[in-house]
Amino acid sequence: MTRSLQAVAYRRPSVLESAAGGQLLGLETSRGATPMGVKDHPQFFAGFLTSPQVASAALLAVADVAAARYYQQQLRASLDPVVTGNGDRLRFESFSGCCGVYARLDVLEAGLDGGEVGHGTTNVDVNNPLREALSRIGSDDPLHLRVGPEELAVTTMDGPVVEKKVPLPDRWLRGFAEAQVIAAGFDLRAELPAADAVRFLRALPRGGARPASTGPRWVVPSGNTLRPTTRAVPGAVCLPGPERLIALQRVLRHATALRVYGPAVTGGAAATASAWEVVLPGMRLTLTLSPDASRGFSGEGGVLDALATDEATEDAELISVLLAWEPRVDVADLASASGLTPERVRAALIRLGTSGRVGYDTAEAAYFHRELPYDAERVERHNPRLRSARALVAAGAVALDGALGTVTAEDGHVHRVRDEAGVLSCSCLWWAKYRGGRGPCKHALAVRMVRRGDAAAELDMARVEADAR
Repeated sequence: MTRSLQAVAYRRPSVLESAAGGQLLGLETSRGATPMGVKDHPQFFAGFLTSPQVASAALLAVADVAAARYYQQQLRASLDPVVTGNGDRLRFESFSGCCGVYARLDVLEAGLDGGEVGHGTTNVDVNNPLREALSRIGSDDPLHLRVGPEELAVTTMDGPVVEKKVPLPDRWLRGFAEAQVIAAGFDLRAELPAADAVRFLRALPRGGARPASTGPRWVVPSGNTLRPTTRAVPGAVCLPGPERLIALQRVLRHATALRVYGPAVTGGAAATASAWEVVLPGMRLTLTLSPDASRGFSGEGGVLDALATDEATEDAELISVLLAWEPRVDVADLASASGLTPERVRAALIRLGTSGRVGYDTAEAAYFHRELPYDAERVERHNPRLRSARALVAAGAVALDGALGTVTAEDGHVHRVRDEAGVLSCSCLWWAKYRGGRGPCKHALAVRMVRRGDAAAELDMARVEADAR
């Protein structure tokens, strides 16, 4: 696993301190993107939280995920959460060190009192002393939140910064991309009222890994609760590694509802990802789980088709100019403004998601604009299947024959790729093992690339002939 160190610099550590009329929670920001360009320490909000104790517990839950590994737990994990200001809300996001759990806290307009919410994305410092202080927040304590340095400090503080060296595996970057692509295929499957939600979640295992031989767990809506089932049935939702929902325990006593999201499944379906959203006063806390505790989002392959097209690359550049830190990205509006079809806009959004420039909100079934403070080119550069597919195309290893494509691999083996109603299957071991459940194999990707290239060449020839007439 490729790793690098990312320097995250703050003016000072984030702190919770006493102030006139209550307490002040100062969350320090690092270098981040804003509508005015990259800024060293942007400020996104200064005002009160309407539910201080709830917000503190939810923020701690996001920090719990950032510091956790739910697989190979003996290894360390620590990545400062990301905060995005979307004009009407603040979003705090994190990813577990094992790449299998994505957490997001949406503090909505109803959860904020006074002060305007800015626009932009950066890392935010959540250190251990702050975590201890947040755990002691009382229900009646007025809490003023400042995301970013004080206005005076922005212009006058020239002292030394607090710098962290954060180990940043490439899998985490790919995980952010894959999680939003997978979530875009979810629908609301169940909604439990507060008491039933708390009862269900508190009954789940809290620690330890389940034996691999037990297979994936499933639940199916039944009245106001979720009933466990041993297999996938229509309407069921996969609950892969239920102990990975432990971070939700921090907010259960404040929950007003639990919403569960997942893809449509049929009988006998393989394990799938799912999203678990706790509705809180003025905010939402969502955990998205990969299909298995030992299986991170980074290898799911949902972004490969979008990464493999030159068209999507050009479309993404156009769409990126039209994004304006919206909390909800409207595909129809982007299609109208760009002149692209809705399908091409969606492909472009997937492409932008691979570099962290958009996320997906299951509660609103919409993309949102954010800019992760990481190297945007690394996701594609370190995707081995994509690199291998391009190498096969460059080597002339792909031959097309109607609905059949043959690919001569590097070792001389010939693999047959078939088109069945637009779905490409392959004779290789990857396809035999995953059956498309983790995205296309390198051979199918290579065939799709060549097909698109031939189609583009035919279109160019038609245009030339039309011009000649």
